[in-house]
Amino acid sequence: MRNGILDRMMSFGISDEALGCVLGYIHDHRDRESVSLVCRRWYEMDSMTRKHITIALCYTTSPASLSRRFPYLESLTLKGKPRAAMFNLIPEDWGGYATPWINEIAETFRCLKSLHFRRMIVKDMDLEVLVRARGYMLQDLKLDKCSGFSTDGLLYVTRSCRSLRTLFLEESTIIEKDGEWLHELALNNTVLETLNFYLTDLTKIKVRDLELIARNSRSLLSMKVSDYEILDLVGFFHAATALNEFGGGSYGLPSGDYSAVAFPQSLHCLGLSYMEKNQMPIVFPFAHLLKKLDLLYAFLDTEDHCQLIHRCPNLEVLETRNVIGDRGLEVLASSCKKLRRLRIERGEDEHGLEDEQGVVSQRGLTALAQGCLELEYLAIYVSDITNAPLESLGTFCKNLSDFRLVLLNREEKITELPLDHGVRALLRGCQKLKRFALYLRPGGLTDVGLSYIGQYSHNVRWMLLGFVGESDAGLLDFSRGCPNLQKLEMRGCVFSEHALAVAVMQLISLRYLWVQGYKVSSTGHDLLTMARPFWNIELIPSRTVFVTDALGNDAVVEHPAHILAYYSLAHPRTDRPKTVIRLYPSSCTNS
Repeated sequence: MRNGILDRMMSFGISDEALGCVLGYIHDHRDRESVSLVCRRWYEMDSMTRKHITIALCYTTSPASLSRRFPYLESLTLKGKPRAAMFNLIPEDWGGYATPWINEIAETFRCLKSLHFRRMIVKDMDLEVLVRARGYMLQDLKLDKCSGFSTDGLLYVTRSCRSLRTLFLEESTIIEKDGEWLHELALNNTVLETLNFYLTDLTKIKVRDLELIARNSRSLLSMKVSDYEILDLVGFFHAATALNEFGGGSYGLPSGDYSAVAFPQSLHCLGLSYMEKNQMPIVFPFAHLLKKLDLLYAFLDTEDHCQLIHRCPNLEVLETRNVIGDRGLEVLASSCKKLRRLRIERGEDEHGLEDEQGVVSQRGLTALAQGCLELEYLAIYVSDITNAPLESLGTFCKNLSDFRLVLLNREEKITELPLDHGVRALLRGCQKLKRFALYLRPGGLTDVGLSYIGQYSHNVRWMLLGFVGESDAGLLDFSRGCPNLQKLEMRGCVFSEHALAVAVMQLISLRYLWVQGYKVSSTGHDLLTMARPFWNIELIPSRTVFVTDALGNDAVVEHPAHILAYYSLAHPRTDRPKTVIRLYPSSCTNS
């Protein structure tokens, strides 16, 4: 009785109906967490009204625990392997299996409409179970960088899920048997809005099925395909009158008449794969309408970038390679004042596009900072760097919330290291930063600079640090700050196991740690300093990996040892491979 009275008092006289209406407008998960801590009744109302959950690591909770806590979920995002798996740093058999989650979804999540798996192992049988149980109401299915399934599994989905609005397969490894899955999608679906099989190896697909999708699904807004010859898609473009985004395809015919290609007038987002200089004019007529441009896989040099970007004054998002050069960044800074997101990846030398102009350095970065004041996201590979452009970013780019910089090893001599003062100015000036990555080389950041990161990263929640600091003292100074840091990833560090363990205990909000290339001891005993209930510690020993480079040459790569540690409310996982050592068994419950 007393508990009931206390709950009503803590609810401030708000009825359940009113509270449910209010919670319907609270979407940020951190606000939701705060609400659920007010009292038992608010906790229960949060449980009943939560519509979306993101699980950043599939082993941090169990499927049964999630279904008990949030039985009426409509949308679930689930991430499996750590981000390092994208760079082949995590053993292939590490885990990330979707089977137990799909079994639970099939049995209990009766309101689920949207499902997003990222870096998970999804089997054909999993997709069959999902479709049989939830296919009639599934609206969004994203298999993002996933593996383990074939086109037979996709056939289960496209044959039965007739309310599907989004089918996303980008960068997934799919065993291709035939193209029947796409034909069934074209026949059965009239509400499709997004279809994405970009950067997959799917080739057994008939163009006429793409045209049929465009004719039957008049609400189709986004299509990203694999390597189709663009000239074969003329009919598709003619039928897709509402298309807002297109990516992929191939401009593979040197003598082809690409003037016959007419993109829809509604197109605002465009990805150009394998396009060369002489094919650019087909974009010019509507370039001024483009808001997003993906040139990551275009065969364009620095001058080509300048010509195209100059014609895109409304550009808000640009993805390209460092072949854009300082000259391209200067044109971007002067022409694209609305730019919000810029991603510059490392170029591929084998395409012959890395000329003397195709270098990004402090010159281009400074121009960018002074010209694009609306920047929110910046991820960039640079060949040279000084403190000045980092200071400029801190001065001019006040909206920056995600900053990632990698210093390439291509140049032996860098103009100015360390970057202590520039990093301090960046962090002090960009108060909205929530994600921060700094991947340098030995000598790029001293212990003092590392302490600056801890001192001024007030709102940063995710951080990647590579080759920073000089000693354990720098790491310990760093760990006394970062009050909101939840995920920390480090590579090439000089820190001892004891310092890493102490740092984890001092980072009060930390939930996840991944480290590769630390000072490994023979026993790992010092890591037990961070052992505590619900904290799992996994060790991946150093290993030799055989890889094939871009030119087809075989090479041997030594991968240093890893530490992976994370909070988990689940029982210790049973699918741990032999390559992973579980250092300390946590005290876990299914709460």
